[in-house]
Amino acid sequence: MSAQLIDGKAIAARMRARLAEARQTLGDRHVRLVSLQVGQNPAAAVYVRNQQRAATEVGILMEVVDLPKGTTQDQVVAEILQHSRRADVAGIIVQRPLPPTIDARSVQMAIDPRLDVEGMHPANMGAILYREPMFPPCTAAAAEHLILATGIDLRGAETVVVGHSEIVGKPIAILLLHRLSTVTVCHVGTRNLGDHTRQADILVVAVGKPGLVRGDMVKPGAVVIDIGINQLVDGSLVGDCEHSSVAAVAGHLTPVPGGVGPVTVAMLLRNTLRAAGADI
Repeated sequence: MSAQLIDGKAIAARMRARLAEARQTLGDRHVRLVSLQVGQNPAAAVYVRNQQRAATEVGILMEVVDLPKGTTQDQVVAEILQHSRRADVAGIIVQRPLPPTIDARSVQMAIDPRLDVEGMHPANMGAILYREPMFPPCTAAAAEHLILATGIDLRGAETVVVGHSEIVGKPIAILLLHRLSTVTVCHVGTRNLGDHTRQADILVVAVGKPGLVRGDMVKPGAVVIDIGINQLVDGSLVGDCEHSSVAAVAGHLTPVPGGVGPVTVAMLLRNTLRAAGADI
């Protein structure tokens, strides 16, 4: 068996085409997404450029604000509030990672929930429990979209989520619960991880540890969504799964890069258009 790779780039391209059509329904008014970044992080800079290209394709103006490394938390919050008062701003995103002197949760809470197109404000996180948040967390929504793209029937499917972060693990677990999947969440306290992952019809891995999941930990034919992005010493990017061994067992597998990442960006743009009033 060799897994069918889930082409996130192609799926994201189709999404952007639909988003561009939705953008046209808003007429000539500006739809602006403000991106705040503290300090210079090469990996984050690449991600921001990808966001800019996708935004331009859809018809969204993405304004990138680079703040110096020594910017304080209060200054970041003040910057957020300043942009929140602008009538042309549909959404605000604060790029990660942030310096250790800045509390990411406090910064996220400073964003008006109506402008929180990343879906990370507690109000939007809480809305996930009510089935249909306007702004679901982008990576979790992307993972759900990619699972659905395989055509698997989620009702009753055994799903294992490895990683319980507020950004990905917890929200994707809840999104899949709403689709009546039977969800197990594994984390650093889980004993015998492989005993759980081998039972999964759907396996979502979001930890940030290269090679954590190997082929002998995967159920034959499973849908595997690898969300991890790890940079090796040679500069190459790999996921949390050992790609070659997992690909030999799984039925569907997202590549890294080119899997979850492009769809996450498309979800960010979808949320931005929703914030601007588009029906999508």
